[in-house]
Amino acid sequence: MTQRNAIPILGQRASFGAHPLAGTSPDPRSPVRSLYVHVPFCFHKCHYCDFYSIVDTRDRQEPFVDRLILELRALAPFACEKPLETIFVGGGTPTLLRPDLWERLLGELAACFDLSLMGPGPGEFTVECNPETATDELMAVLRHGGVTRISLGAQSFDVRHLKTLERWHDPDSVPRAIELSRGAGITRQSLDLIYAVPGQTIDEWDRDLTRALSMGTEHLSCYALTYEPNTAMTVRLKRGEFAPALEDLEAEMFVQTVARLREAGLDRYEVSNFARPGAECRHNLAYWRQNDWLAAGPSASGHVLGWRWKGVARLDSYLSEPVPWPHVTDVEAPDAGRAIVERIMTGLRLREGLSGREIKAQADSISPGAQSRLDRLTSRLVAEGLLREPLDDHWTLTDEGFLVADHLVVRFMDALDRPD
Repeated sequence: MTQRNAIPILGQRASFGAHPLAGTSPDPRSPVRSLYVHVPFCFHKCHYCDFYSIVDTRDRQEPFVDRLILELRALAPFACEKPLETIFVGGGTPTLLRPDLWERLLGELAACFDLSLMGPGPGEFTVECNPETATDELMAVLRHGGVTRISLGAQSFDVRHLKTLERWHDPDSVPRAIELSRGAGITRQSLDLIYAVPGQTIDEWDRDLTRALSMGTEHLSCYALTYEPNTAMTVRLKRGEFAPALEDLEAEMFVQTVARLREAGLDRYEVSNFARPGAECRHNLAYWRQNDWLAAGPSASGHVLGWRWKGVARLDSYLSEPVPWPHVTDVEAPDAGRAIVERIMTGLRLREGLSGREIKAQADSISPGAQSRLDRLTSRLVAEGLLREPLDDHWTLTDEGFLVADHLVVRFMDALDRPD
């Protein structure tokens, strides 16, 4: 779940080194308005998960919060005293933190940053939640600290498929968690679901969608199961313990998802994300629109003033490194060419699309002849029914285009890079 939609690191990388913001002066003309915080603790490592998480047997929650607070204090000047618009706390399972530690963390966030847009304002403060960890006490603490949105990892309501995913929670805990959060005054909820689970039928997936919709949630993230390297799920696949879903079945599930949710009033605003009007995840939109965001915690990825980096995915290192700036990996300096590539990669996945005119205006300076190549490509894609007729050179995919969005991104990259 965590930062699933953060931008992949591209191009030249530094394998391990100093934090790019250490010694960097904030630019008051470009205040950072979003913050991501990574909490790595889990009580069980789900077999499909490739995000950094640990089952901690040494009770390092308190030292982690102590260290995290120091990092947040160092990051705060980059907001330039402007109010944050979005905060997202992911993991791991952030709701495994003890309520007293949440109170400390939330109090420090309020001391470091302007949170005036949270609560009754237009700001969005999301915390990821495992359904089994929701309690009255925790939800009250979160709401009192400004949290406005809960993202619940449901994945499925079928016990058999949850077992395949090694996801250990009672499906009935999902509606219970939703009601607890609503009772505390947290009015926005999102559910994560996974389809194309081995052995799953189209009817079983439809039942999952029906159950999710019955809870009145305003936002659903529906992801096809992917077999990421170095996960237990991929190891089991290679051992022949199960067969992956057929591509045709996965495509049928994708089409059915769009139709069912659109009929229920949740339209797709990104390839895998659906929301009622106005209920889109504003934090994830900040990623996809290439806005800046601060990042704190081990393995958290950030983007500020053109710099990209990822925190080292090791809690022991995070706790022992020099303060306030932890070491990072995959550091990338500002690069105009990479920025265009990333804008295309993420913009094409959005319902709103992106400005072809802006991309083309920059592309020729990076790759001579790119503008004419992009014009020819977009004409072909319109003829193939994959791209809508450009309105003022605005590129948006059709429903058929969304089915092959990743393939289309590759075609755009080829047009951008290939010499005439």
